Amino acid sequence: MTEHMVVIAGAGPTGMMLAAELTLAGVDVVIVERETGKDREGGSRAGGLHARTIEVLDQRGIAERFLSQGQTAQVLHFHQTKLDLSDFPTRHPYGLALWQNITERTLADWIDELGVTIRRGCEVAGFVQDDAGVDVTLFDGSAMRAQYLVGCDGGGSVVRKTAGIEFTGSDASMSWTIAQVQMTQEPAWGFKETATGIHAIGRGDGGVIRMALADPELKFGKPTLRDLSDALTAIYGSDFGVHSPDWLSRFNDAALQAVAYRDRRVLLAGDAAHIHAPLGGQGLNIGVQDAVNLGWKLAQVVKGTSPDSLLDTYHAERHPVGARVLKNTMAHVAVRRLDDRSKALADYVAEFLGAPEARDRLAADMSQLGLHYQLGDGHPLLGRRMPDLDLDTADGARRVFSFLHKAQPLLLNLGDRGRVDSGPWADRVPSIDATYSGKWELPAIGHVAAPSAVLIRPDGYVAWVGEGTRSGLTEALTTWFGSPGSR
Repeated sequence: MTEHMVVIAGAGPTGMMLAAELTLAGVDVVIVERETGKDREGGSRAGGLHARTIEVLDQRGIAERFLSQGQTAQVLHFHQTKLDLSDFPTRHPYGLALWQNITERTLADWIDELGVTIRRGCEVAGFVQDDAGVDVTLFDGSAMRAQYLVGCDGGGSVVRKTAGIEFTGSDASMSWTIAQVQMTQEPAWGFKETATGIHAIGRGDGGVIRMALADPELKFGKPTLRDLSDALTAIYGSDFGVHSPDWLSRFNDAALQAVAYRDRRVLLAGDAAHIHAPLGGQGLNIGVQDAVNLGWKLAQVVKGTSPDSLLDTYHAERHPVGARVLKNTMAHVAVRRLDDRSKALADYVAEFLGAPEARDRLAADMSQLGLHYQLGDGHPLLGRRMPDLDLDTADGARRVFSFLHKAQPLLLNLGDRGRVDSGPWADRVPSIDATYSGKWELPAIGHVAAPSAVLIRPDGYVAWVGEGTRSGLTEALTTWFGSPGSR
């Protein structure tokens, strides 16, 4: 039996991002993945990254790897209303059109560089946990012992089911067939609306053709090429000589969420914790951000610098985020229905979203730039993403995000030199003196008062704000980074 600090089930974007976060923190981690190669079946279904996810990658110094392979654009929409981020206060006021298989390959290359081990071609079959760890059995008959097991193994998560964590919400009411194929004839490009729904056919890279077809009735299971041909003929009057599918799949509008993201030494992230219709392209993005929220917390608990109770904040912070995305996608499905009442609702929503304030609020919500963890009352920065400011430091000009590349926290003193530092926490919370002369601005909120100091968590969120004093700093350092002297 091999032993690891953490075992992660699933090498999708969530699992790989979590493995990277743990490795950067010095934690021994292994991923088990049922697919045998880096390109997973259906891995090109998700079409891009939202602004906050790009920021998260920027925090780790790898955003350019993704930006260089995709196309920046205003990708956010709510039904037919475009949500433009171009005037938002961020270095990345856009989304990135980039197919999931490229995202996954780029993440895989990064974690290879970090030395993460992936055991491909094997899958978690079951586990038993005790007070000290988890015994994990794999389908090939081998076993592992870990301090913690994290299920990043998708909507049908074996880890979630074995843990007995309920998956509740709204069952599917409609479904879509999706595919990447070749055709011998020129298809009808773009969107087409019929009595059964809204359908789309578009060009992919390398001459392939991608499509999403609304099923006339709720269907489950993987479609066949014949199913796809019949669906195309029913909608367009021709199947356009469809052949050679790279993949065929089906999704639906089920909106389900784990009632708990943690059961003692077993945790869930990404689709294992929440599934919903892919409208708005939010699933991959919030999965990556689940990983970035969990990684540093789990690392500190495993290494003994923080108590086990720190992991409870993972559920407390991320479960409401997942619940809100489920509501958003359910609303999105509702305004896409083609009955007269749904069309009237869609027109009404579009009218409201014509107001800049409403647009900004929804754009901040869907892009996750407006995410606010409830860390207490006080300055508007508390619990929000730290802006990537251009700082003047003793070592010259530095961006805030450049201090987060190693997934460490940061205490940033912007007042008198040496007035605020991390004191007994200096071994785990670096502190720097810097100045910033510009305005402080938050998406959908606007200008906020400049603080004298901020404590930034490894995930880039502000855990404490100084307004001329050290009041509350000791409590924040203890809450998030353990007691002084803990190993």
